[in-house]
Amino acid sequence: MRGGLDRLEIDALGLERLDREILRAIIQKYAGGPVGAETLAITVGEGVDSLEDFYEPYLIQAGLVARTSRGRIATAAAYRHLDMEPPSEDGRFLF
Repeated sequence: MRGGLDRLEIDALGLERLDREILRAIIQKYAGGPVGAETLAITVGEGVDSLEDFYEPYLIQAGLVARTSRGRIATAAAYRHLDMEPPSEDGRFLF
């Protein structure tokens, strides 16, 4: 079963390639956020509607992205999942 998921580029959390691209974009291009939905959608080459309706709900439910009034932010769990070092403790992560 794992071999099939690997071929589909689905990881242990059930994230697809584009899910991981969204997380990497928030972290690497926007310093963890906040970043607006339109800007993020353009960055990953996806429509805003697809981002908000298809990808974002699972990322939020999984605790990897948080929606704030200023935009989307990557949580500490997103950094851990991608094996990346989160920024120094500054109170940004509430999870």
